[in-house]
Amino acid sequence: MTADGAPQTRKRRDLIISVSLNPALDITYVVPELVPDTSHRVTSVVSRAGGKGLNVARVLRQLGADTLVLGLLGGAAGEHIQAELATAGLPAQFTHLSGETRRTVTVLAQDTATVLNEPGPHVTAAQWAAFRDVFAERVRAARVVVLSGSRPPGVPDTAYADLVTMAQVAGAETIVDAEGSALRHALAAAPTLAKPNAHEAADLLGRPVRSRDEAVAVAHRLVRSGASASVVSRGADGFVAVTGGAAYNVRAPERVAGNPTGAGDALAAVLAYGLLTRAPWPDVLARGAAVSAAAVACPWAGEYDDDVASRLLPGTTVEKLQEHRADREQEPCRTSPPR
Repeated sequence: MTADGAPQTRKRRDLIISVSLNPALDITYVVPELVPDTSHRVTSVVSRAGGKGLNVARVLRQLGADTLVLGLLGGAAGEHIQAELATAGLPAQFTHLSGETRRTVTVLAQDTATVLNEPGPHVTAAQWAAFRDVFAERVRAARVVVLSGSRPPGVPDTAYADLVTMAQVAGAETIVDAEGSALRHALAAAPTLAKPNAHEAADLLGRPVRSRDEAVAVAHRLVRSGASASVVSRGADGFVAVTGGAAYNVRAPERVAGNPTGAGDALAAVLAYGLLTRAPWPDVLARGAAVSAAAVACPWAGEYDDDVASRLLPGTTVEKLQEHRADREQEPCRTSPPR
C-alpha cells in the first residue's frame, strides 16, 4: 500500500480505475420547495466528496469491485475530499493543484433536484503531464478504466482520447461518459463503450434526442464513430444500448422518486463491472437499469438502495429491437476488395 492507501501496481488484477479529473465538494440543500426570487429556509445540509468519477467508484465498491480513484485535487476543498475518501477506505491517488477544487450545489425540493456546477481550478501543462505519468503507471494493473465527467480549465479536449489510448496499450478496456469535444475526440480513440446521456448525445445528432428511436440512432452513431458498444441513458425512461450489432431498449418496471443526480454514474459503474466479470450483456443491461433506478432512491449520489434494486430487477425489461435500415442511418457497405 502507498501512503495514501492506494494499492501498488505489481501485476494485473481485477481492478477498475475511475478517473476523476474534476471532482467536487458537493453541498446539498433540502428545502420544502424552490421558488425563484425568494429566500428559503434550508431544512438540512450535507457536504460530501463528489463528482462523477467519485460517484462511480463508490457504486463500484458497493457492487464488490476492487476500485481505485485517480484524479486532480487542490486547496481546502481538495483536502476535505481526500480526508473523506481516506476515512471511507476508498483507495485514491491525486495529483495536487495550486488552485481550489470546485464545489457543486444541489437543491432538493420535493421530487426535483437543481444543480449548480462550478468550472473547477486551472490545471497547468506540468500538472497534467504529472497526472498522465501517474495514470500510465497505475493503468498497468487495471482491467477496466472509467473516464467520466467534466474537465477543469487547462486540461485539453483530447484528454480522454489520450487516456483511452494509454489504457489500450496497457490492455485495459475503457468506458467514456462525457460530452462535446471531449466525447468526439475519445470516440476517435475507439473506447470499449461510450455512455453519454440523451442531452450529451444530442450534440452528435445536431438536434435534441427526445424519443427512443432518436436515442437508438445516436447510439449507432457512437459505434460508427469508434466505440465498440454504446449506451444512451434517457433518465426515468431507461436507456438504449447498441452492442454486438444489436440494439436494446432497457427500462426498470417503475419510476422511483428521489434524487436522480447519480443515476447515470450508477449505470456506468454496473457497465464497468459487467466488462470486468464478462457477464452476458442482457444481464448487465438489466442490472444497470435496476441499480441506476435504485440510486434515485438514495438522497446522495454515489450509492444505491440494495433492496430497491433487488425488487426492480425481476421486472426490468431488456427488449431487443427490430430495426429498419433507416435506424442505422445508411451505414456503408462492407465489401471485400476485388481480386
